[in-house]
Amino acid sequence: MAKKKTLFECQACGFQSPRWMGKCTSCGEWESMIELSTEQIKFLKETSSVAFTSKNRAQPITDIQEDNIARSTSGSKELDLVLGGGIVPGSLTLIGGSPGIGKSTLLLKIAGNLASQGTKVLYVSGEESAGQIKLRANRLGANHDNLYLLAEINLNAVLAEINNENYGFIVIDSIQTLYSDETSSAPGSVTQVRTITFELMRIAKSLHIPIFIIGHITKDGSIAGPRVLEHMVDTVLYFEGDSNSELRLLRGFKNRFGSTNEVGIFEMNREGLNDAKSMAGKFFNKDKLQSGSALTVIMEGSRPIIVEIQALVSEAYGHPKRSSTGFDNNRLGMLLALLEKKLDLPLGTYDVFINVSGGIKVQEPSADLAIIAAILSSYRERELSAETLFLGEVSLTGEIREIPGLSNRLKEIETQGFTKAVIPNKPLEPSKVKCFVASEVSKVVEWM
Repeated sequence: MAKKKTLFECQACGFQSPRWMGKCTSCGEWESMIELSTEQIKFLKETSSVAFTSKNRAQPITDIQEDNIARSTSGSKELDLVLGGGIVPGSLTLIGGSPGIGKSTLLLKIAGNLASQGTKVLYVSGEESAGQIKLRANRLGANHDNLYLLAEINLNAVLAEINNENYGFIVIDSIQTLYSDETSSAPGSVTQVRTITFELMRIAKSLHIPIFIIGHITKDGSIAGPRVLEHMVDTVLYFEGDSNSELRLLRGFKNRFGSTNEVGIFEMNREGLNDAKSMAGKFFNKDKLQSGSALTVIMEGSRPIIVEIQALVSEAYGHPKRSSTGFDNNRLGMLLALLEKKLDLPLGTYDVFINVSGGIKVQEPSADLAIIAAILSSYRERELSAETLFLGEVSLTGEIREIPGLSNRLKEIETQGFTKAVIPNKPLEPSKVKCFVASEVSKVVEWM
């Protein structure tokens, strides 16, 4: 009698093993290995062993003509900015974010915009009924004859609807709720997500229909399902920000048709998720700066944004705590060690908390100097000037290094009415902002 073959698959990353393991050796998740059935193993073997024949031959790259990508506007300037200029025909886009942050709201509004322009749009929902979507469409002003709703979780039914009608834009809400009859695993499993994404990619590329997919996220903020899901799609977008705040940030992490440096900023109101009209004062309050607050300018793509850095330094009772919201906690520890080493500050006996106002995440080192200024301000209970901004990357030696885009940052400072800035080097272009050049952290401390 032949021995039964077993195969276990990680539901977090898709790693396969002939033996069960408590911890996945690929992604490190615990209790994520599930045994596949005989039908599932047979399906995997069949899909991996299919011989592929093609009449295409390899050509010299110098003989190949470039594709002319004709983008179409989504009706949202912020979304077009993140996508690289607009929606590309045949593209497969994945949007992730925490529950309630506005993924479905944004895509339903975009679907309404395209439908109003004459595009036939299909909105597939496996989480809500058509009546629920209708209620939200009334609030968003997305009721148009060209917008079709389909409350369905069976992939074959969705594909049949796509083949029967000539749709120009498709929304899948969400990828984890669909299931395919070809696999016997539960909806949302690795095998199901992988199979469904392949089918959607085939539809998008063969019919040249742009498809937007909504994906759930795990507790650590990554897209739920196998990592291959992000590799298969053309564009990966993530929503950031506090769901209780009116501001939402849409950041691109992968884009085969454009840059991933740009960030779209939206405002949530009664009419849904709309483009933010102005960033002036959204992430700081100039009139209410107190001790422990410092201002800086960060670059989100090509857009300079003034943000407020808040610090709280208090005596520790027991083991000192270091915590940061919107800033890298490891980098915070490095800056605190630098202050103790170079300035002899006894921060080892103090709790230090850092917060970036507005729910924005600082991902560049240009805010180092503002972090230090906020910490010193809170430690000394000394309020900083509301007219001064701090710009500069701080090295382990205490040196303040140059930052990219200094001219654009100074222009934003001048536009917002600020008059002073502490910077690492003299600006190349003349500016009305009074600049104080500081090459070391110790000089900044002397001015405070």
